[in-house]
Amino acid sequence: MELALYHPQFGYYMRPLERSSERIGWNGDFYTSSDVHPILGQALAKQAGQIDALLGYPDAFTVVEMGPGKGLLAKHFLSAGQRDLNSFCQRLHYVLIERSPAMRELQRQNLAPWLNKPGLITWVEGLDSLALQSMTGLFFSNELVDAFPVHRIQVTAGRTEELYVDYQDGRFVECLKPLSTSTLAQHLRQLNLNWPEGYRTEMNLQALAWMEQVARRMDRGVVLTIDYGHAAQDLYGPDRKDGSLLCYFQQSTDEDPFTRVGEQDMTAHVDFSSLAAVGEEQGLHMTGFTNQMSFLMGLGVEEMMAELEPDSPEFRAAIHLLKPNGMGTTFKVLVQHRGIKCPDLDGLKFKPFFGSALAARSAA
Repeated sequence: MELALYHPQFGYYMRPLERSSERIGWNGDFYTSSDVHPILGQALAKQAGQIDALLGYPDAFTVVEMGPGKGLLAKHFLSAGQRDLNSFCQRLHYVLIERSPAMRELQRQNLAPWLNKPGLITWVEGLDSLALQSMTGLFFSNELVDAFPVHRIQVTAGRTEELYVDYQDGRFVECLKPLSTSTLAQHLRQLNLNWPEGYRTEMNLQALAWMEQVARRMDRGVVLTIDYGHAAQDLYGPDRKDGSLLCYFQQSTDEDPFTRVGEQDMTAHVDFSSLAAVGEEQGLHMTGFTNQMSFLMGLGVEEMMAELEPDSPEFRAAIHLLKPNGMGTTFKVLVQHRGIKCPDLDGLKFKPFFGSALAARSAA
């Protein structure tokens, strides 16, 4: 998965601009919330303004976005901030973490109106470029963690084994072997789950390491993670016996990662319980857990949509982000804080039923 997505020459996300620019969006292999409508970026800007006030309007407010895609979310955030949060924008430093030169160039094109403002926008290649406990502000990601490489495991004859990748007769195939790392075995013990024969699932150890790194770079502020996923009790439940690994190609899904290698996106659903637990261990405390629909409603999406014509394409696109059986509830929002008293955030006004379950898991 690491090679298929991030190989310097052949990786899905690392290709030259003329090819990668067609991968994300309505005409690409998949689309994100920022491709649908600017409302998510507008809501994030409003939430950032509230966090700024809770922090006491610091001299410098840093927003770090990791995995910024085409730069549309940053564009919508900056547009809304420029319009509604003048004082905030004067102190804003927006950092984009992007390892792909192709995607970075596309982001520059979409953020061109702001590039002439000294110190406003900076690009870095990874979290290592940010000093420990250097951040005051907001760290957020949208559909980042689902694309981290995962370990695939299967229960066979009462043992938990790992699915490895082999190459036979000119094609990639899977084969079962013992677990590859002691860290993976330890994580499975911590989850303490009892699966039936043949059960398959994914373990995203890189996501846990990522959360630990994020926590160590935050001094005072909020971490906001948007992605599709579940609390652990749902993600690893009996109704998900085949796991959640999916590949995306031309707006269709496939469960076979060995076709179109480097030509299709690969994702797996996020275990938000484990992210919250790792954050807690590193001093990044649980603020709340909600879904995208509730998050947007708390930040006044109705008022934003009131400015749109009800029959317009823009209005229908905004509704797409709120659909109860679509992006509105499939996408979850994990909010964590550090260095401040547990904040009462507008994005967490509405708390779906699963919020308490995740909080109990993180506290354990």
